[in-house]
Amino acid sequence: MPKDFKTGLESLGNGCFAWIQHDGGWGLANSGLISDSGQSLIVDTLYDHRTTRVMLDAYRDVHSTGFDVVVNTHANGDHTYGNDLVHGARIITSRAAAEDMPDPTKRAALLRDWEAHGHYGAWVHETYAEMFDFEGIAYAGPTETFDEETTLTVGTRELRLRVLGPAHTRGDLIVYSPSDRVVYTGDLLFADAHPAIWAGPVGNWIAACDYIEGLDVDVIVPGHGALSDKTHVRAMRDYLVYVRDETRARYDAGLSEADCVAEISLENFRHWREAERIVLNVNALYHEFSGGTHKTDKDDLFRRLRAYTKACACCGGHHHGDTP
Repeated sequence: MPKDFKTGLESLGNGCFAWIQHDGGWGLANSGLISDSGQSLIVDTLYDHRTTRVMLDAYRDVHSTGFDVVVNTHANGDHTYGNDLVHGARIITSRAAAEDMPDPTKRAALLRDWEAHGHYGAWVHETYAEMFDFEGIAYAGPTETFDEETTLTVGTRELRLRVLGPAHTRGDLIVYSPSDRVVYTGDLLFADAHPAIWAGPVGNWIAACDYIEGLDVDVIVPGHGALSDKTHVRAMRDYLVYVRDETRARYDAGLSEADCVAEISLENFRHWREAERIVLNVNALYHEFSGGTHKTDKDDLFRRLRAYTKACACCGGHHHGDTP
C-alpha cells in the first residue's frame, strides 16, 4: 500500500469510481460509485454525515443525475450510517446484513454516556469521538434484501452481488462488475491492515478470499485501505490461515486467550495497521473452536484490546505480543 495515499475520489475507468479514505483505520471505510447512462449505484456509505457529505459531493461532480441504488456490503456502521443522506435510493443488502444493521442513534447515545459502559465505552470514545459525529443520524435500513446472489443492472452494465459471509460479519457480500474487471469487497479485504473477525467462522473467510482471487479482475476496492489487487487478497488469506493455526495450537494446549495473544508473533505482518485486532480474532477463534461454549466477558475483552492498542502506540504501531 502506498504510504501517502489520501482521502479522495479515484477513477477506475468507464464510470467506475472508488472513494478512498486515508489511512483506512478504524471507521475510515471506503465506498464506490458505478455510473452508466444516467443511472448510478453507490457501494457503501460512510460513518457520519460529515464524511458522507464530502463523498457525495465528489460523486456529484462525476454523476449529476442523482443516486438510484445503495448497496451495503455488510452491516457495520462505517459502511451504512450515511444511508440516510442518499434520499430516495433503493438500499440493498443481504438478508443477514439487514438483520444486523445497527441503529446510529444508539452509537450517539453511547458516546454521550461512554463512561457508564466500562472498557467498551472507553474504547469507543478513544477510537471514534474525535473523528466522527454521530448526532442527528437517522436509521436508514435496507429496502430490499437477497440471499446468496443477485444481479443488478446500472445503465447497460450488469453487476453481480454475491454473499460470501458469514466471515467478517454474518452478511458480507461483494459487488462485482465483470465487464470492468472491478470488484468492491467491503470488509472481506483490509488492505495492509489486520482484519477483525466479528462473526466467523474463519474457514468461510478463507474461502471468500479464494473466491475473490478466482475472479477475473484487475482492480479490487477493499473495505479499508488503498486500491488493491490480488496480492492483497492472498496476503489476507495467509494472515487468516496463520492466525487460525497459531491460535488452534494454543487453544488445544489449554492456554488462556490472553496468553495465546501474547505468544502469537505478528512479525510477518509488522507493516500492517491495527495489530490490536489480534485480541478480537483470538477471541472469535476460541469461541469457534469451542463450538460456541467459550464465554467472554465483554469488559475484559475491551480492556485487553485497549491495552494492546496502547502497547502498539508505545512501539510505533507494531506491537508483537506480551500484551497485558
